[in-house]
Amino acid sequence: MEAMLRSFGAVCVEGPKACGKTWMSMRHANSAFFVSDPKNNFNNRAVAAMNPEFSLRGEAPHLVDEWQEVPEIWDAVRFQVDCDQAVGRLILTGSSTPQFKGVLHSGTGRIGKLRMRPMSLFESGDSTGEVTLSSMFDGTMGTVEVEGPDLEGLIGMTVRGGWPMVQGRGIQEAIRFNRGYLKSILDDDLPRLDRVDRNRGKMEALIRSLARNESTMASNSKLMDDMKEFDNETVSENTFGIYMDVLNRMFILDPQKAFDPNVRSSIRVGKKPKRHLADPSLAIAAMGLTPRMLLEDLNTYGFMFESMCMRDLRVYAQASGGEVYHYRDDSGMEVDAIVEMPDGQWGAFEIKLGQNQVDAAAEGLLAFRDKMAARTARGAPSVLCVIVGMASYAYRRTDGVFVVPITALGCRDSMMDVEASE
Repeated sequence: MEAMLRSFGAVCVEGPKACGKTWMSMRHANSAFFVSDPKNNFNNRAVAAMNPEFSLRGEAPHLVDEWQEVPEIWDAVRFQVDCDQAVGRLILTGSSTPQFKGVLHSGTGRIGKLRMRPMSLFESGDSTGEVTLSSMFDGTMGTVEVEGPDLEGLIGMTVRGGWPMVQGRGIQEAIRFNRGYLKSILDDDLPRLDRVDRNRGKMEALIRSLARNESTMASNSKLMDDMKEFDNETVSENTFGIYMDVLNRMFILDPQKAFDPNVRSSIRVGKKPKRHLADPSLAIAAMGLTPRMLLEDLNTYGFMFESMCMRDLRVYAQASGGEVYHYRDDSGMEVDAIVEMPDGQWGAFEIKLGQNQVDAAAEGLLAFRDKMAARTARGAPSVLCVIVGMASYAYRRTDGVFVVPITALGCRDSMMDVEASE
């Protein structure tokens, strides 16, 4: 956040509701205006609608919370930044994005955007953070002993999720929170977004379908079929696109883009993103799963575990200015995550639940490295790593592949400020 405030006149912090945007932003603000404050019959919202500039008054950095409730605030911010040319003047937070009807300017060059996600295991205190991406890329990572969780403990972390409000609560309280979170989206947030009447049943069915296909590249037609309320019903591509756009604008979806080695590569790679909900706990809640059900269905839990690891990996990579992609080519070769660092280094990561899967995962990573070295101008990845759920050590194998328990991975930067410029 501090780096962004030194670079832009205003910074917009975006992310799903309840992920901690306001709390984090308040740490950097000297004054604040809360658009959705219910006092005096939501007087702040009414005043901002009549005079958006009023919401921007205050000592810099000045926070405007939930600015999207009055979309005209965006242009007022852009205009003020243009006028005074100062950096670090304003912080905006938003848990959804308007369609910008009537908004004059995108904010490019004036308003920097930061994506905030639910808490990683390091932030929640469930990972020691003794292993970092930087230590793997610069070769300084040593062997680290880890007192990791058992399988039930790992499942509990995934079911609970990274929402700040559930940390420290019992698992049943977390389950109720997560299910209530989805219900609130469907009952309250969906109707309020743009004041457009959308079919609640179709949206609920789409979220369930996305949950069932978490960490996969399920086809649009498969998701559209799941949206049907009746066997003879047809869901059009246009309707599907609108509903997916709504989930993206509410930051409930967090797609993982595909990795392309380079334009000179002879390898044909897929372009489809891998779909993730904002937190694995939402997928678990949407399917009505419990810890015991997941314990009895480790195949399903494997996808949820991958989603949790991907959430954390993206947080840690973005803290270092990096990006996370996935890879799949026409030969069927896949890699769960490609981490690209700002200095151009990149690494390939596989995610496996158990230690007994490490050998096969390492073999696949080595084959991927050899393929990249032989068939791309960019060359081989500098890091190969298997992230595992249950292991006693983080270490480097004799073949050069790192093995790192997710409960040892972290980042030494200020983790509550982990967002990435979009």
